[in-house]
Amino acid sequence: MSWSLTPFSFPVSSHGKHGDRYIPSRAGANWNLHFHSTADTDNSPGQKQKEDTWGNGQDASVYSTLLKNELLEAKTPTVEEPKTSGIPKKNLFTYSPSTKRWRPDDGSEVTPYALSPISSKSQSLLVSQQKPTKKIPQVPFKVLEASGLRDDFYLNLLDWSSLNIVAVGLSTCVYLWSACTSQVTRLFDLCAEGDSVTSVGWYEKGNLLAVGTQKGLVQIWDVDAEKKVSTMEGHKARVGALAWYADQISSGSRDTRILQRDIRASPLQSQRWLQGHKQEVCGLKWSTDHQLLASGGNDNKLLVWNNSNFRPVQQYVTHKAAVKAIAWSPHQHGLLASGGGSADRCIRFWNTLTGQPLQRIDTGSQVCNLAWSRHDNELVSTHGYAENQIAVWKYPSLVQVAKLTGHLYRVLYLAVSPDGQAIVTGAGDKSLRFWNVFRKARSQKESASVLSLFTRIR
Repeated sequence: MSWSLTPFSFPVSSHGKHGDRYIPSRAGANWNLHFHSTADTDNSPGQKQKEDTWGNGQDASVYSTLLKNELLEAKTPTVEEPKTSGIPKKNLFTYSPSTKRWRPDDGSEVTPYALSPISSKSQSLLVSQQKPTKKIPQVPFKVLEASGLRDDFYLNLLDWSSLNIVAVGLSTCVYLWSACTSQVTRLFDLCAEGDSVTSVGWYEKGNLLAVGTQKGLVQIWDVDAEKKVSTMEGHKARVGALAWYADQISSGSRDTRILQRDIRASPLQSQRWLQGHKQEVCGLKWSTDHQLLASGGNDNKLLVWNNSNFRPVQQYVTHKAAVKAIAWSPHQHGLLASGGGSADRCIRFWNTLTGQPLQRIDTGSQVCNLAWSRHDNELVSTHGYAENQIAVWKYPSLVQVAKLTGHLYRVLYLAVSPDGQAIVTGAGDKSLRFWNVFRKARSQKESASVLSLFTRIR
């Protein structure tokens, strides 16, 4: 086979205005289409990585916007969204008989003395952090069977410790599941005592577990030794809510009262009664600074208590159903979120510093639990009738980031992992489901970077 060369002559312009230069028309600035190698179309192992890092990624948009800034003087400081509805009609390169040159008096931002060859707009574009789109998996990464898990809206039978152990109350027993080893341990059984478990709550350090019972008792268990440390009496009905503050345990009961006790002292010497609800107390949460205690009850009230008064310092009576879901924001001091039952279906936000209501959103379903992300201004809610969904919300925009389904009954129980990334939910379908819903925290290596100005301060 032989190659032959065909003579080629350049066209001569009859008009001296434009010269003999010819610039072909480009079908838009779609670099992914016109500069894509044919070898890349194969289903090779590295194909997905190419698409993620260039073909469909943010880099293509950054590069295209940068070219428009420098060649077309677009002066765009942010990345333009990629067009998915076909090739854009406007060509990036078009012939122009005139060329703009810099003059000292034209006010141009690019000077011949600039250290960078690109404009300040393009520099802002390159140094700006382009946040990736958050994708939350729609399916749980683990499912555990939990036969005996009660379908009771007023109980709190699930908690996740700082030592990465999940405690769940199943009928008369408390079971522990280690997230590190996946080992299941039965801590105790109340069957012989004719009692059952109605609430569980981990000590902040993770080695002690408080358990509320149907008979109104609060038991403290040493999990490592698998031994009961103490039994606290005082309530006249079941204990459905528990909340720790250092060495003090707060318990809410169907007898409408809240009892605070120090586990290091005699119960009679340290107990403190809080009376404010007219019906069963089903929600209890301490603020992040441990200065305020929020309680919710079946009387549709949300009450806020401090450490010095025996009466609530604030009362919110806007909810039209029982208030079980309570969560204090770790990002904004004094911000409290609460959720109402099936007759209310709303998540409401309160400024406890001023006592004023902030925002509300109708979720369309019974609100069973609320929990804030530790690293982002987001919160997750679990719901009952009628969709049994799990929802993730942005705050303060209240935009729904994700909606997760899978439970067949109302999602009554919720706990957050110690790293703040995963949650575990429990429902009347006798299952525990584990989901990744929140962003990971920055690594210790990153937070201790030498580039941080505050890491060297002592």
